[in-house]
Amino acid sequence: MKPTQILRLSFVSLFLVMAISINQSANGKTPDFNDILKSAEQGDPNAQFKVGEMYYHGQSIPKDYQKAIKWYQKAGENGNVEAQYILAWMCYKGKDAPQDYNQAAKWFLKAAEEGNTLAQFHLAGMYEVGRGVPQNKQQAVMWYQKAAKQGYSEAQYCCGLMYFHGVGVSKDYQQAIKWFVKASEQGNFPALFILGEIYEEGKAVPQNYQQAVKWFLKAAEEGDYGESSVRIHIRSMYNEGKCELQDYEKVIKMIQKKAEQGNESAQFELAGMYLRGDKLGPSSKPLLISQDYQQAVCWYLKLAEQGGSFAHSAQCQLGKMYSEGEGVPQNYVEAYKWLILAAVEGEESLTKHYVEARDALRLKMSPQQVTEAQKLAKEFKNKLDNSATEDRKDMEEGNSLVRRRE
Repeated sequence: MKPTQILRLSFVSLFLVMAISINQSANGKTPDFNDILKSAEQGDPNAQFKVGEMYYHGQSIPKDYQKAIKWYQKAGENGNVEAQYILAWMCYKGKDAPQDYNQAAKWFLKAAEEGNTLAQFHLAGMYEVGRGVPQNKQQAVMWYQKAAKQGYSEAQYCCGLMYFHGVGVSKDYQQAIKWFVKASEQGNFPALFILGEIYEEGKAVPQNYQQAVKWFLKAAEEGDYGESSVRIHIRSMYNEGKCELQDYEKVIKMIQKKAEQGNESAQFELAGMYLRGDKLGPSSKPLLISQDYQQAVCWYLKLAEQGGSFAHSAQCQLGKMYSEGEGVPQNYVEAYKWLILAAVEGEESLTKHYVEARDALRLKMSPQQVTEAQKLAKEFKNKLDNSATEDRKDMEEGNSLVRRRE
């Protein structure tokens, strides 16, 4: 893994979901806005933060992002760490505020100095690449270590990378492995995977294919994603005589188990295996899973209907399969419906591909078929949006993602 890849990995967790709710009083009722505002105007940083929250989320009052930011700033200047972190995040992403890396660094620094783990991690990433602050690899290491010592696995992994490549610190494989192991103990996929690579290549440790397979299997079992990388890697090791077929069979069983348990990454990988057949090469016979379009459609449908991060890719694949009659009766209306949905909010690089596939299919359809497909797509999207809204409400009511500072 090259040092230049650290940036990409450093910011894996920048795209976080924040669901923060207003504290309730002892009798279970939401405190009156005017009472909180009065305390905020008297300089109470926690009240200032709550007023910002109420304006931001439209709780008891109409939403007003400008007023929310004003109160977040007051709270942040008065030492409220949550407000400092939120302001940093807004400035970094340009979300509801102008994008300003200098301001982001300022607020991350304030929160980091108060011990906020995520602020320390993000500040480290900014020092590493020189975004909003002068590039300083030594400062990056220092802040990664502070976050790592508080148990944040992404920071532990980044510490391992810095020591492994000698970035901002003297190269030290033993220190690198120490941090990789700490991150791996929390199921950090990149750490688990790189430990497998270290043993496979014999870097800093004696080359040991059995140990490599052990770490790769652990990555497939415990990681939230990356099943494809593990499967391809162990398949390659098997092809090169570095491991046994039973090792590869374990990977497949793990993928199947995780897919059945609802892991979307595993579901997408399994769908692809059924679509193509699990082969060692283009002309070889299937190794463990034969091509089965019906099974592929089943898993792609599940992904499409869940609306997660793999939904658009699954919807596009369903469009192709309905268009070609693979695993399902050929149906241009269903195919066009799925391609409409795939093209709505997919990644920019993929959306162009989805749009091209949709437009090519439209040439084969009657106006009535197009209208019917558009109707079905709209109905499906409304159903998915309603389901997502309910999920967000449950999350906010549970207030399970954020630790409040009283």
